[in-house]
Amino acid sequence: MKRIHLILLSVLSGLIMSAGWPARGFPLFLFVGFVPLLFIEDHISKQRTQQKQFNRFSIFFYSYPAFFTWNVLTTWWIYNSTATGAIVAFICNSLFMAVVFSLFHATKRLSFSPVAGYLSLIVYWITFEYIHQAWELSWPWLNLGNGFASQIQLIQWYEYTGIFGGSLWILLANIMVFFILKKTSFFTKGINISFWALLTFLVLWVIVPILISKNIYQDYQETKDPVDIVVVQPNLDPYGEQYWLSTGEVMGRVFSLADKNAEKSTDFIICPESTIQERPLYESELVNSTSYNLLHDYIQKFNNLYVVIGASTYKIFQEGEPLTHTARKFHDAEKYYDAYNTALMIDSAGKVNFYHKSRLTPGVEIMPYSKYLGFIENVAIDLGGTVGSLGTDKNRTPFNIPSKSIKVAPLICYESIYGEYCTQFIRNGANLIFIITNDGWWGNTPGHRQHLTFSSLRAIEARRSIARSANTGISAFIDQRGVIHQATEYWVQDAIRQSINANDTLTFYVKNGDYIARIASFLSALLLLITFSTAIIKRKKLS
Repeated sequence: MKRIHLILLSVLSGLIMSAGWPARGFPLFLFVGFVPLLFIEDHISKQRTQQKQFNRFSIFFYSYPAFFTWNVLTTWWIYNSTATGAIVAFICNSLFMAVVFSLFHATKRLSFSPVAGYLSLIVYWITFEYIHQAWELSWPWLNLGNGFASQIQLIQWYEYTGIFGGSLWILLANIMVFFILKKTSFFTKGINISFWALLTFLVLWVIVPILISKNIYQDYQETKDPVDIVVVQPNLDPYGEQYWLSTGEVMGRVFSLADKNAEKSTDFIICPESTIQERPLYESELVNSTSYNLLHDYIQKFNNLYVVIGASTYKIFQEGEPLTHTARKFHDAEKYYDAYNTALMIDSAGKVNFYHKSRLTPGVEIMPYSKYLGFIENVAIDLGGTVGSLGTDKNRTPFNIPSKSIKVAPLICYESIYGEYCTQFIRNGANLIFIITNDGWWGNTPGHRQHLTFSSLRAIEARRSIARSANTGISAFIDQRGVIHQATEYWVQDAIRQSINANDTLTFYVKNGDYIARIASFLSALLLLITFSTAIIKRKKLS
């Protein structure tokens, strides 16, 4: 193959992966998205064996166009929020993926077995996805298991595996399709799998999980434990009126929308992320704020109502109190404070619970590793008259309502794409999930639709009902099978009401978390050790 053919094959791979991505893609394309890349790798490996034209970096350069194409076509909408952030995300995420694929190439060339070589792609890729949702440069939007988010009838078994089961499903299918198209036996010592046997196994590998999922979907019944919820979508323009309108005007809009659906018996009213922008809103003085008093007065109209609402809040550190690495100094006083993206829960007695968003958006809410690289804080967004990363909570503590036997996992925006993060709330007793978000930053693009569908994954993994309040996005209720109900229109003021069921049962995934990824990480470490050891031994022999 000529170099141009390799580049075109690489771009084709990116196009196929993009065509399979939610919310409007056809996810079965994901089963063949890596196949062109595998043909590229196979060709380069053969040519390198014959010492022709390629070197150890060739696979990186020929795989990069695939991953760049996939990243741009599926997440181009980031540009609407931050042009610089989008460019950095496209370049870096593609680079990480190309490095992972290059590691697979190196292991395969030095491997003692073709099976081990190709299986290294699976364990390396899943390990990368696992790391990519754990470190401070986290951007797991394109984790392969997310690709079936809009086809929930096919992935009900995520309650056992989480999204990494989906990644495993997709990657192994790609490898089998590659060998079938090559019409080559897939062999190792003592094992020889024929073309037809491999084709049969591929069909079973794809079809059996779908049939199991369909059966789970049909048979699953929610235990009746209804909670009456009103979700408000105030549609405050995040680039304008969210900050221009007075506190009274914002609360007035929220209350007028809620009144269209709420009754005296309503249990919860949920409002989106960052609804309250009254500044400065110090948590120690919250009860003296206009927002709090308006909410407290409004709640008195109901029998036993709780309001969950997003706000930007601040904590002042007392003298002698240990400072966090995100603490900032006042310009005009010898005091320090933390800024938070906060979910508040207020009840009729005036009690307030706080949860601070802890999975922060890189570059916008957190400068990665600022604890060690404090000098880069000056490129963070302006928050409260200064700059810096937001503060976080150490523990995933649900909002607790003993009188209603309810504990709520309050997920804020970006947090809803992290499966194991969500399970920490569930293991701490949460029997409902509330998602509050502000998706208008991206405009009317696939971004807010993808974000909505990812919420269905959390419902399936934990078998928890979800109430989702989105400002300028899509608000909805999601049942325990991941089915979306009463989805609102984009960029409209609206309020919806529904009774959703609480659930205390713990799924296998909630109990065990991302065990597939942890196993893959262990295997990756072993394979990398073997790969580098083999490379060193071969180099010594040649010298």
